[in-house]
Amino acid sequence: MTAKKEDKKAAKEEKTPQVSKDEQIGYHKGCLTTLAKERQELARVVGICDQLMQFHLGALKELGLDLTKQAEVQEAMGTTPRKSEGGKKKPIDEII
Repeated sequence: MTAKKEDKKAAKEEKTPQVSKDEQIGYHKGCLTTLAKERQELARVVGICDQLMQFHLGALKELGLDLTKQAEVQEAMGTTPRKSEGGKKKPIDEII
């Protein structure tokens, strides 16, 4: 290596702060705690969304439009496959 490269490397190492193992552990634990709380909040929002979708499905059913029956009819006719690639039922947004 040339002297210039060695000087640059040494200068770079001096600028990089050394973080202790305890600080790194604390950082990662804090990140995990924050992400766990974010996941809980996301699950709460998804639950609210599901409740609202059920409300609207019920309202449509009261108005004489039953989307589940329509999906069954389409499945029987073979126009819309009921199951996705993984063998699971398709979400309601794909049926609408």
